[in-house]
Amino acid sequence: MGRGRGRGRDHGIVNALFSRIRFGKFISVGALGAVFDIMTTTALIVIFDLLDEYAKLLGAEVAIIVMFAVNERWTFADMGAPGIAPTISRFFRSNLVRSGGLAVQFLIVRALRQFEITILIAGFDVWQLIPIPIAIAGSLGINYIAESLLTWRVTRS
Repeated sequence: MGRGRGRGRDHGIVNALFSRIRFGKFISVGALGAVFDIMTTTALIVIFDLLDEYAKLLGAEVAIIVMFAVNERWTFADMGAPGIAPTISRFFRSNLVRSGGLAVQFLIVRALRQFEITILIAGFDVWQLIPIPIAIAGSLGINYIAESLLTWRVTRS
């Protein structure tokens, strides 16, 4: 393979990853997933009296399934081989990627909460909330790149 071809391929990866339309769709799907996560987690805690941690895990999994389905049909609709077996394979890869994203979020929140910072607003320490959007933003980038490259393989023709 000549130098020009390799360099062109690198630009293809960059172009595939930095599609503003695809990234916008991905963020929209993530927001939808957050709604499903919150609704499921809340329902499991309030209605079924499930332990918070278990409810959160189930809520996250429901969100992962919903996000995969919408990404499969909308965000990455033109990517990936058709058929049941390739779709199931993408689903498992996506689940693994998203689980890694959750681990990244957990580690970021845990690390940031180690700082002895207190920001009181109306008697509430908002520092406990500040790490959450930072963690979500951190995992968003990782999830988008990993989903694009590993799940839907956007660089394949």
